[in-house]
Amino acid sequence: MNNRLKVLRAERDWSQADLADQLGVSRQTVNALETGRYDPSLPLAFKIARTFDLAIEDIFSE
Repeated sequence: MNNRLKVLRAERDWSQADLADQLGVSRQTVNALETGRYDPSLPLAFKIARTFDLAIEDIFSE
């Protein structure tokens, strides 16, 4: 699954650790999400979408 997490995070000048803290996950999880090694659970995808104030579809795509 492709995503725009790295770009969205960079636009806000957040580190992976900053985003991880906001999501309640580890920095390694954020890295795995950004590199496509891990697809988020539905609850985590909703939390990410709320964090960026976007729809899930605006962040993730197949």
